[in-house]
Amino acid sequence: MYWVFLVMDRCVQFDGRSRRKEFWIFVLFSIVLILALFLGGFTAFGTTEHDGYEAALFIPLAICILAIILPGLAVTVRRLHDTGKSGWMILLCLIPIIGGIILLVFTVLDSDPGPNQYGPNPKLDGWAAAGGAS
Repeated sequence: MYWVFLVMDRCVQFDGRSRRKEFWIFVLFSIVLILALFLGGFTAFGTTEHDGYEAALFIPLAICILAIILPGLAVTVRRLHDTGKSGWMILLCLIPIIGGIILLVFTVLDSDPGPNQYGPNPKLDGWAAAGGAS
């Protein structure tokens, strides 16, 4: 949970770098949360008639999705920075199929070994001692 709270704490910070662990734990948490809310709303009403109240159960899902959009963009930009890429590379996801695959590869790549133009390597002990995660 630490990594999720770290991302939410830095939700509007588009500068700096983020480790793979920070990125992927946030992605996993987001997927599990969205699936749980979706399935909870779907199973509560199923396909039976309930006078239009079934839409009310999907309101928490919509709020959740809106709440994770900005932190998700920020952590993705910081993850791209960690691999030495510009944050604008996130726009590759607008290219159907190929763009998403390229973005996936960029987020899976290991960090630049030392400091780059976006800041120090978050894996180094000096970063952890200065208040970052270990």
